[in-house]
Amino acid sequence: MSALNRLSVEEFRNTGKIPLILVLDDIRSGLNVGSVFRTADAFAVEKIILCGITSRPPHREILKTALGSTESVLWEYADSASETAKRLRAEGCEVLAVEQTTNSIMLPEFTPEKGKKYAFVLGNEVEGVSTEVLNCCSGALEIPQYGTKHSLNVAVAAGIVVWDFVRKL
Repeated sequence: MSALNRLSVEEFRNTGKIPLILVLDDIRSGLNVGSVFRTADAFAVEKIILCGITSRPPHREILKTALGSTESVLWEYADSASETAKRLRAEGCEVLAVEQTTNSIMLPEFTPEKGKKYAFVLGNEVEGVSTEVLNCCSGALEIPQYGTKHSLNVAVAAGIVVWDFVRKL
């Protein structure tokens, strides 16, 4: 790792983060959760909030795909994604679901404002972001898709929206 000039966990925790929180709501697969942790580490996401049935470290499946990023990325657990979205909005955070809705903003049209904090809510692998949680968000981002399937794996979707966010900042 030293040959790659990678930060230690301690150095990573003390370095600046991008103004983004990922909220994982009812994610069934620990493997997906671990993958999101690795993405959060790669792009220095501020924090992950695990909600509902989403597994928490040190779950075996999370550790398998996280490859140690559960130690570097700040995370917390909350029972309710809707209450979490409300709390984050009250704290001044722009909370956006990553979901296909009639009013969603296509990701290429989204421009984050510098100096503003954001939270992206990613929903259940089958059901997506629930209507209850959507109603607590400021809006929704949609990833354009051109194939026969109309959804992406949640960890893949997280990687796309985080990379896009960082690139646009």
